[in-house]
Amino acid sequence: MTYEDILFVVDDGVLTLTINRPGEGNKFRKRTALELGDALRRFREEPSWRVAILTGAGDKFFCIGGEHESSEGGYGYSEVMPIVDVYELIDSIAKPIIAAVNGFAVGGGNVLQVVCDLSVASSTAIFRQVGPLVGSFDPGYGTWILEETVGRKRAKEMWYTNRKYSADEALRIGLVNEVVPGDELLHRVYEIAEELKRRGPGALGAVKGAFSARHSGVVGQARVAHDQMLTYYLNTEEAHELAESFNERRDPDTGRFGR
Repeated sequence: MTYEDILFVVDDGVLTLTINRPGEGNKFRKRTALELGDALRRFREEPSWRVAILTGAGDKFFCIGGEHESSEGGYGYSEVMPIVDVYELIDSIAKPIIAAVNGFAVGGGNVLQVVCDLSVASSTAIFRQVGPLVGSFDPGYGTWILEETVGRKRAKEMWYTNRKYSADEALRIGLVNEVVPGDELLHRVYEIAEELKRRGPGALGAVKGAFSARHSGVVGQARVAHDQMLTYYLNTEEAHELAESFNERRDPDTGRFGR
């Protein structure tokens, strides 16, 4: 896929994805979401890419939500769904994804940073959920994971009152992990990425899967169980003996594998 709405840069195992629509507040439209989805799937499949960073172009906007193209006077299913795919990919890819919040994170843009594993904010960043103020809402990632992040009462406050939160307020309520001066934002995020590269990728993936499993239902459980199954199947004498005995049409020697 040719990218028009995002910038895609890989440097020493770190992928940086930048929503590149500063003139539109880095809003995501259908194409933006499709490009982000394609880029994230590439990130998932390339083992040498260890950490991803998500940010917005310029120093004013991280992302201020969706710019859905209208269809027959209203929003069509195909225009709405791609961003949910992006949320799901960020949440489910077994690698760390860090939000570098360089400015306003509003509506679906705030949800984007919420679903990332870690968030570092510029000191000038602003956070807001505007749904009911503009006749919209988010009954999924933007409520469930927000509640897990800042607590039930605070999440309801964000959605019901639609107030703005400064970077310092966001840090105080646990909406972000760190706040740094704007000119130090990417430098700090790359420092964190380098630190994460020194951790075991399999262990990080398993930890992320465990966090995701509690709100992902059977999908989350299956991911964790599948990873355990692969470890068992590929790396244990028990699994090797059972596979070999089946291929050799003999009874397996299971007596030596008692717990």
